[in-house]
Amino acid sequence: MEKMSRVTTALGSNAISGRTMFCHLDAPANAISVCRDATQVVVAGRNIFKIYALEEEQFVEKLNLRVGRKPSLNFSCADVMWHQMEENLLATAATNGAVVTWNLGKPSRNKQDQLFTEHKRTVNKVCFHPTEVYMLLSGSQDGFMKCFDLRKKESVSTFSGQSESVRDVQFSMKDYFTFAASFENGNVQLWDIRRPDRYERMFTAHTGPVFCCDWHPDDRGWLATGGRDKMVKVWDMTTNRAKEIYCVQTIASVARVKWRPERKFHLATCSMMVDHNIYVWDIRRPFIPFATFEEHKDVTTGIVWRHQHDPHFLLSGSKDSTLYQHMFKDATRPVDKANPEGLCFGLLGDLAFAAKESLITSDANRKPYPGGDRRYPMFFFKKPDPTEQFAHVSSALSVFETDLDSHRMDWFVKTAQLYLLSGKPFAELCDHNAKVAQELKRPQVSTTWTMLRIMFSDPANLATPGPNHNLGKLGTLPLMNSFSLKDLGSGMGAESRLERSKGESRQDNIHLEPGNSYISNNEENEETEGSEGHPEYMFGDAELDDDDLYSMEHDNQTEEQEYTLPQEAFQLRHEIVDNPSAPEHLQQDKADSPHVSGNEAEVTCLTPIESFSLISISQPLFSPHLPASFFCPIVREMLSYYAEQGDVQMAVSVLIVLGDRIRKEIDDLTQEHWYMSYIDLLQRFELWNVSNEVIKLSTCSAITCLNQTSTTLHINCSNCKRPMSNKGWICDRCHQCASVCAVCHHVVKGLFVWCQGCSHGGHLEHMMNWLKSSAHCPAGCGHLCEYT
Repeated sequence: MEKMSRVTTALGSNAISGRTMFCHLDAPANAISVCRDATQVVVAGRNIFKIYALEEEQFVEKLNLRVGRKPSLNFSCADVMWHQMEENLLATAATNGAVVTWNLGKPSRNKQDQLFTEHKRTVNKVCFHPTEVYMLLSGSQDGFMKCFDLRKKESVSTFSGQSESVRDVQFSMKDYFTFAASFENGNVQLWDIRRPDRYERMFTAHTGPVFCCDWHPDDRGWLATGGRDKMVKVWDMTTNRAKEIYCVQTIASVARVKWRPERKFHLATCSMMVDHNIYVWDIRRPFIPFATFEEHKDVTTGIVWRHQHDPHFLLSGSKDSTLYQHMFKDATRPVDKANPEGLCFGLLGDLAFAAKESLITSDANRKPYPGGDRRYPMFFFKKPDPTEQFAHVSSALSVFETDLDSHRMDWFVKTAQLYLLSGKPFAELCDHNAKVAQELKRPQVSTTWTMLRIMFSDPANLATPGPNHNLGKLGTLPLMNSFSLKDLGSGMGAESRLERSKGESRQDNIHLEPGNSYISNNEENEETEGSEGHPEYMFGDAELDDDDLYSMEHDNQTEEQEYTLPQEAFQLRHEIVDNPSAPEHLQQDKADSPHVSGNEAEVTCLTPIESFSLISISQPLFSPHLPASFFCPIVREMLSYYAEQGDVQMAVSVLIVLGDRIRKEIDDLTQEHWYMSYIDLLQRFELWNVSNEVIKLSTCSAITCLNQTSTTLHINCSNCKRPMSNKGWICDRCHQCASVCAVCHHVVKGLFVWCQGCSHGGHLEHMMNWLKSSAHCPAGCGHLCEYT
């Protein structure tokens, strides 16, 4: 590897020097930790557990802790930590639920010291107390945290968060008795190690699991957290309620977060998936990383600053089986390559655009914005801070508002509320949704639903034409061969006549076979002017009803014979022969109709009088009942079209209604992207019920799990205030009934309502009636309860 510039940092009597370097590991790393004097680093993973020396030019392997012929699961590590007070003491979290300590001072090859097997599931995190040598804390997938005294053979305290899996635990750097724990349900809890019965504080930090947390090394009350919602948040814990003071939006789930030494506002993060880079953020400028390390080729699993007082060296391990030392001077600075422009859409379509002031003011063609007293663009100036390492740039913000009358999103809300996605037959769902779209003046969407009904309806529900079925009843069938007549003869119009063929037979008759020809039903057909009765024609074995008959026009008007009044009130039928003749019509060249087969010289043209369109009756090229798979490519393109146009609502609704008919044609990632986009829009419009219905009807595993998280309800006994550990109404500690109505003193077996302030409650109706006349708790505790 090419040598890069060296750096030397003075740390009291010690000096750290080195360069950006790496070494290959035998297996992917899950976690790394550095010793107190910053000369060695331990790398732990499922199949690796080694110690490397940090020399000036390279990593040198010093010790392999995986010894023995058949290494047990105790060597399969999910986390590792090197004690910052005792240089020979290590602790690992095993994937089998064991917590193992290692004494490097042992003379034997096996350095294992103590083994704790109290956790029932994987241990996600271990943490030594920063000043107490013998105190070790662990957090497990089983939802419990345990504090071990290394002078004893078992844990001294067990902390139950009454929540889902514990993902991280961290002792406070400034408060001796305080530690923080993060959970998969998005909560963060603060505990006092002297009180294992109940946490001191709990707050919801993220939407989804909180994977990591880290106390600020200098500021006593700052706690940084990172979660699956792709955010890093900094909380001020010195106030009565946890206050979010900074928030950084990343591009992937945050797996690790570490404050940078000697830099109050800098922290480093790495992602759990997708993104392989390590980012150093200045939390005052959260929109772009301060520095980036891009050396790893796979997900970064562990990061640690080499020394607690040195901000220039960062160590990292990865799933690409490499261990890196990054020198901060070699980091990439994204701000040097970033375009200083920003663009953002509002919920109702408003557009905000920010750019350099020089770009806006130099645009001489810019028209003034007609916004009354409001000035566009708006300029924002920030006072320069000498501690910031950013160039000072003044920006201008332009806001472009949409016309509320023409670009309102009312249609989106009404459509979401009125659409039916399940619970009725497919055809009824399509008809209902088409009607909703039509009422909201969205004709294209309405037509799409109608076409979907036609394409995917069960052919068994359609009438199959028999020998005695008339052609008018075939109008419900979906296939039709049609074309338009461009140039009409001068004789066509309101004065057009019907010519009847009497006794003339043709050799080129077109036989209308059942099931092979289709005519759309025109309900607005009118009688031809001048005809007194209802004319009848015989087309082979299929008889036309007069209401459904399309009038027949002739192209060659020169051959039109003068019409005479009939002598009879009812016209006589022509003689039925074996080879029946159709009414006389004009001849049509083959090239005029794309559906005429090679041996056909003529087609029968049936024309509604008012529309002047011609429908050819000919032999179809394919079966009338097409399988659903025939239309799938077209429907797939249609869904992609709607999604690209921004109407993800239509794409998801069709996806749900069609179900298995189309689901296999679209890849899972695309479906998940559509679902997430639509659910996000629904929640922004506070359409919670519709959002939940979409989640329930989804078949994507990543979507269906959204409303299954945080569904466990942990309750405390209303008498002794301790958690209810068993399943029932009786508390196993005070042996009292937990769900007793404070008004009638009977066990509540139905709806139970309780006050979140004093924990007393009872039957819903009883509590409502009580609080109508009194504001004090009916249990007599003196608390002022309120029913909302």
